[in-house]
Amino acid sequence: MSLADVTYDAPKRRGRPATAPQDAATYQRLIRAGLVHLTERGYSAVGLDMILTHARVPKGSFYHYFPNKAAFGRAAIAAYRAYFVAKMERHLGDDSLAPLARVAAFAAAAEAGMARHGFRRGCLIGNLGQEMGALPEEFRADLIATLEDWQARFARVLQLAQNQGEISPHHNPADLAQMFWIGWEGAVLRAKLERGPAPLRLFAAQFLAQLNTTPKGDAPCSMPS
Repeated sequence: MSLADVTYDAPKRRGRPATAPQDAATYQRLIRAGLVHLTERGYSAVGLDMILTHARVPKGSFYHYFPNKAAFGRAAIAAYRAYFVAKMERHLGDDSLAPLARVAAFAAAAEAGMARHGFRRGCLIGNLGQEMGALPEEFRADLIATLEDWQARFARVLQLAQNQGEISPHHNPADLAQMFWIGWEGAVLRAKLERGPAPLRLFAAQFLAQLNTTPKGDAPCSMPS
């Protein structure tokens, strides 16, 4: 799945008939163009003219759907959240793999996605988080809610891994999931900076390697047969 696959329901305009198919297509082009530029350049550096040119949409069509850039930004966050959940669940929900293999598959797929674009595009949520001091305040809740959603999905897989003996019992899956996303967003930022996969691979390998470790002073935990 790529950003070209992103779809998002166009907002319903009060007092207007149902959105025509061509209007829905226009909305999708705007969202996709926005995601391309926002994941590559960030919110503050991207002007509406850049998005409109990429989407081949006149300015009047933009204001048909969005009263301002901030409203567009929030719609882009929602679209990216849904897109990334689908991408994530394709790997985390793969019952043919052991739980930790699913995490590794997700990391490999995310690396491949960045590689397809020369590591120029990062994570929209991470990008906007870096800019939060200059963004509309209402973005904050949207970004936090997105990260918490992603963490909860990871926590469920890590809990399954613990239940199956892949993770040491002393770990807290919810804490591990939060730690993963804190570190992963940093690795994505560094990979974008370096234009290469090394930070992603290092973080994923180190995260997975520490899951079956036992704190010093504790007896090794026996794994179920």
